[in-house]
Amino acid sequence: MKYALGFLAGTLVGVVLCVLALYFNPLADARATSPLVIAEQPLIDLSYSAVPAESIAFTNDGESAIPPHPQAIAELWEPAIERTHVLVTVLSDRPGATAGIGIKYSSDSERTRLLASKAIVDSAWHVYLPGRGTFFIDQTENVWSYLRNIVLPARWNSADSWRGAWFGIVTAGPGALGTAWLTGGSGQFADLRAEVIEAWNAKAYSAERGPVAMSGSLTIALPPSAP
Repeated sequence: MKYALGFLAGTLVGVVLCVLALYFNPLADARATSPLVIAEQPLIDLSYSAVPAESIAFTNDGESAIPPHPQAIAELWEPAIERTHVLVTVLSDRPGATAGIGIKYSSDSERTRLLASKAIVDSAWHVYLPGRGTFFIDQTENVWSYLRNIVLPARWNSADSWRGAWFGIVTAGPGALGTAWLTGGSGQFADLRAEVIEAWNAKAYSAERGPVAMSGSLTIALPPSAP
């Protein structure tokens, strides 16, 4: 019996140490510096509110912590899309003026490996900038640092909330440098190929309502010959 108890105690200690090592692993933090910063290419910066209640529309399976917005919107409860989120939001340029509309589709990936600090989300943007054109973004995200530093602390907090300052680049591919791919659709962006980085800036999160004060940004590195 004592050997069995010793084995169970050793296993429990090992699991606890593994979880602590995973949670406090500094190498798992999101990138704070974009590889596009050093690129000698013209950049387009678009920002948006990542608070679902401030968006044009947001929907999911209806059972997630973040409720759909507005309330009457259809929910994605069908088996093929129940792990998908859709965000329709206003995009602003650097001076803060309205630049267009973005529709983001996000789905949990089967490539998620929490033991490797990888909470993978496959996402796609469809962006429309009036007077300029449309483009699409194919993106792989790793949101582990966001979950570890914001979502989990909010759930463990007695007030079911988190406040602070967190910035991270969530883009993790599919580009070789950890960038997303942009494909032009129409207008000035027709036949365009470019790289994109998406970053999040969070200040407040509610375990019951999701992001309370949070913004996102898309940084696009255009080829030198692009308009």
